Amino acid sequence: MPFILLALFIGVPIMEIALFIQVGGFLGLWPTLGIILATAILGALLLKIQGLGIVRRAEQHLQQGELPVAEVVSGVFLLVAGALLLTPGFVTDAIGFALFVPAVRLALGRAIMRGLMARGTFHAYTYRSSSGPGRNDGPRTIDGDYRQID
Repeated sequence: MPFILLALFIGVPIMEIALFIQVGGFLGLWPTLGIILATAILGALLLKIQGLGIVRRAEQHLQQGELPVAEVVSGVFLLVAGALLLTPGFVTDAIGFALFVPAVRLALGRAIMRGLMARGTFHAYTYRSSSGPGRNDGPRTIDGDYRQID
């Protein structure tokens, strides 16, 4: 894992610089800077729109006494997407825009969950009360020891 992180911290900036040189040579300086600025603005707008939608859905799940697991996972991926789009570069922009696609977020979330479950025991707890809203009966496991999230 440390080797992968080191490769990313070195490889991604090298790819970005190479792409800046290529695109800048083809389009020129100002159009290239305009594209970088436009992707940052578009990314911020998409983050706001999709983020507010996820917050609304999470609130609905909570009001129904359900855990908003999918919304939390989507929210984390949207934060990553926003950070990638605010980072100047074409590779990071492509990854950031891909994370705005719900199917991509879902597939990544499932892959990460499968990886976590393959490494060991994955426990999920809830504080949902059987006695009515607002009452806390303490932690309970969801469906025994494991629960496949699909």
